[in-house]
Amino acid sequence: MSEDAGQMMLVYDDPSDQRSMSMDDTSSAEESPDGTRLSLETTNDAIPYIGQRFATHDAAYEFYSEFAKRCGFSIRRHRTEGKDGVGKGLTRRYFVCHRAGNTPVKTSNENKPQRNRKSSRCGCQAYMRISKSTELGVPEWRVTGFANHHNHELLEPNQVRFLPAYRTISESDKNRILMFAKTGISVQQMMRLLELEKCVEPGYLPFTEKDVRNLLQSFRKIDPEDESIDLLRMCRNIKDKDPNFRFEFTLDSNGRLENIAWSYASSIQSYEIFGDAVVFDTTHRLTAFDMPLGIWVGMNNYGMPCFFGCVLLREENLRSFSWALKAFSGFMNGKAPQTILTDQNMCLKEAIGMEMPTTKHALCIWLIVAKFPSWFNAVLGERYNEWKAEFYRLYNLETIEDFELGWRDMVHSFGLHTNRHIASLYALRTLWALPYLRSHFFAGMTTPGQSKSINAFIQRFLSAQTRLAHFVEQVAVAVDFKDQAGEQQTMQQNLQNISLKTGAPMESHAASVLTPFAFSKLQEQLVMAAHYASYQMEDGFLVRHHTKLEGGRKVYWVPREGIISCSCHQFEFSGILCRHALRVLSTGNCFQIPERYLPLRWRRISTPSNRHLHTPRNDHMERIQLLQSMVSTLVTESAKSKERLDLATEQISVLLSRIREQPVPALGLREMSSTHRNLA
Repeated sequence: MSEDAGQMMLVYDDPSDQRSMSMDDTSSAEESPDGTRLSLETTNDAIPYIGQRFATHDAAYEFYSEFAKRCGFSIRRHRTEGKDGVGKGLTRRYFVCHRAGNTPVKTSNENKPQRNRKSSRCGCQAYMRISKSTELGVPEWRVTGFANHHNHELLEPNQVRFLPAYRTISESDKNRILMFAKTGISVQQMMRLLELEKCVEPGYLPFTEKDVRNLLQSFRKIDPEDESIDLLRMCRNIKDKDPNFRFEFTLDSNGRLENIAWSYASSIQSYEIFGDAVVFDTTHRLTAFDMPLGIWVGMNNYGMPCFFGCVLLREENLRSFSWALKAFSGFMNGKAPQTILTDQNMCLKEAIGMEMPTTKHALCIWLIVAKFPSWFNAVLGERYNEWKAEFYRLYNLETIEDFELGWRDMVHSFGLHTNRHIASLYALRTLWALPYLRSHFFAGMTTPGQSKSINAFIQRFLSAQTRLAHFVEQVAVAVDFKDQAGEQQTMQQNLQNISLKTGAPMESHAASVLTPFAFSKLQEQLVMAAHYASYQMEDGFLVRHHTKLEGGRKVYWVPREGIISCSCHQFEFSGILCRHALRVLSTGNCFQIPERYLPLRWRRISTPSNRHLHTPRNDHMERIQLLQSMVSTLVTESAKSKERLDLATEQISVLLSRIREQPVPALGLREMSSTHRNLA
């Protein structure tokens, strides 16, 4: 609306109802500007007038609010008067422009921080007064005073909708928003979905992103004690539905929830197979509840993240981390991981040494890489990306000698040899020096792709914070979503044709046993093994690259017992044989990889499905699927020679006779019939 329109005024007053009307607490005199002009944005039948009647004061407010919206401002309820005093026996109400009055002076309080917010009040005198009367025994409200003079510019139609008075979220929209919040989608995605549902242009919903965020925040402003009670009740409800769900918690001296950890039944099953290496990520925080979040994740046999457990802590200290590790170990029946990877939290490092003394602790590369920008970006400037690429190149070098030489050159060429960078550089150098960490880097535990996948999973339930009591359920939904996506990727992997690159019998043997992900890692080593030479020595073999005249790796092989080991220790920490060991096996006319070096964690076995809240654990079905996998491998191996086929036929005949001697209960027959229908 133009500036001239902003100064237009419309004044009515009923002389029979002259009483004081104050725009603020300091003035009691009613001021009516001289002259009357009609706003160009209104029509006569939509303008308040003296004597206009309403059944209720709310109806009068709604009418005046619609008028204000057309003119370019909003209104608020100002004051009431009654026969027996203000607010008693209500007989008169005042509605004023939202910019009426002046900003009250706040008394300073040193113990309570003050919010320094700007006020929009400018002493505007626009108002509408209504009074209550009774005719023929029926109460009604009449307009007895009205002024439409504004001392500020009025808003355009496309601007007025952003005033708080006109931004409303209906009950149905609130329910939709809360449902969206549980799925973990962002506020921007919620807005876009609602725009599509309502067929409105982007930005034209009757509320803004800020209103949605405030709505979600209002659901979090609940008594913490009530939240704790609801959270524990939620865990007990899940436990009733699934007895294999596990959770532990502690209360402080005041009986308030201090720490809580939980794990789902299928997560515990996954840990049995894939719990050799675990990432414990404690870098996230539930900002809505001001609680640190810890999450245990690993990698399954298809190279995809699998969820093991969650913990919410009140404090990040040695005591809290020790409790969390004890709880996690209890969930997993006392089985500690072989390797645990974390960030550089010193309290967590000390807690692992206390609670998991046999577990190797290493720093997780992608948790460290996330800190690179804060460490080096400001110093290196445009050369930051160049330095990062050089770091990764050095990180993948094979020998410590090559690494040390390149490391010194990199430090000096980029000017990072000053004291302020020594600690950061030492941490990075330590990453390379730990062979078991480098092995897990090879196996994929800490690659950038895995970090993105794990972070995306974590963010899915971090963004779904509506109530702390619902958080356990929201994590379960996110885990279930992740597992369904993983199942689809697993199917796609299995449908892909495997390409053999070397033609070696060991390669075809591994392809029939390992998952596509694990086989691709072993295949890389098989291809590189062809570039190495092996030299037999008194106590084993020396293996080195054909271009090298010195150095190399020591490999020990006992063919009769099927034992082979390498000084690089790659298999011990990744489950994948290294190029050095494969070269020795090939030289020794070994046409199959020994069974012990094809571990269960990398084989083609079905992984537990994470239907946490609704599907109980089905051990019978899983064991049948495992047996099917073993039978498939048995047929593949037996068909390779007549001798193998004869041996397999003889042994299976004996085993089948023993199985048929075992009694089968009637209930077992029904279960078996149902199982066969499911597998058909």
